[in-house]
Amino acid sequence: RRVHGCEGIKKYVVGLIIKTSSDPSCVEKEKVYIGKLNMILVQILKQEWPKHWPTFISDIVGASRTSESLCQNNMVILKLLSEEVFDFSSGQITQVKAKHLKDSMCNEFSQIFQLCQFVMENSQNAPLVHATLETLLRFLNWIPLGYIFETKLISTLIYKFLNVPMFRNVSLKCLTEIAGVSVSQYEEQFVTLFTLTMMQLKQMLPLNTNIRLAYSNGKDDEQNFIQNLSLFLCTFLKEHGQLIEKRLNLRETLMEALHYMLLVSEVEETEIFKICLEYWNHLAAELYRESPFSTSASPLLSGTQHFDVPPRRQLYLPVLSKVRLLMVS
Repeated sequence: RRVHGCEGIKKYVVGLIIKTSSDPSCVEKEKVYIGKLNMILVQILKQEWPKHWPTFISDIVGASRTSESLCQNNMVILKLLSEEVFDFSSGQITQVKAKHLKDSMCNEFSQIFQLCQFVMENSQNAPLVHATLETLLRFLNWIPLGYIFETKLISTLIYKFLNVPMFRNVSLKCLTEIAGVSVSQYEEQFVTLFTLTMMQLKQMLPLNTNIRLAYSNGKDDEQNFIQNLSLFLCTFLKEHGQLIEKRLNLRETLMEALHYMLLVSEVEETEIFKICLEYWNHLAAELYRESPFSTSASPLLSGTQHFDVPPRRQLYLPVLSKVRLLMVS
């Protein structure tokens, strides 16, 4: 009887979601109602999937191809499910159950990824594309790395979405999530990620922009972009700065990234300053640890013009002197 009861509730909730979210005019009007239905469905899934509802992923992917507004809501459901399983599962469900759900998500992810790719490559529906990018952002911290580094995902994010105002914030957040991955076998892909993003950034935000002023005069969306930029640069340079450093042909691009960091550090906003400070602290500590006793003594005191400055410190000296001025001011 319990099984029939659960099945009845499940079918009823799914029916309501499909009916309400298939009609674009309803979606906006009934936003709160659909949101509650989505949460109920996710709670059902945590109990029923995969054991009692093994076809859920193929069901939701198949349904998504029938209507764009239904697909948009299904993206929200997949995002909520990902958050429940990977971000909030501790303490709510047993570890065994959580692991089972995570394994099921990973095993069936290819269908979800194909759907996301299909939307990103083909859809002209901006709210649907935005919902897909938001969902993808939630996936990036757990999906198998091949989906990130062995597909067109990085170039699609950079070339197709990063310079579109409506998508730039979520795209930059996705790139930041990717930049935070710490693996050695994808060095070339990280180099590509860095160089392509910097090329786009220079078009969107020329290097001579007064970012401090732009931030104080900017709308919320523009201010968020500057904060997201600080997170991207801080994350990438902390994880992969030395990889870029070693490539002489990328020195200029590295200096441009540091120039952006300096400009963003001038913004009068505590959260952004903390992000930048974290990177400058990381860089200074790294350079100090490498060579703690090679201080560039004043030539007036030593009576000689000879400086024993390690090569890495030499590279960063012009930037660090600007950082010092910034900290003092």
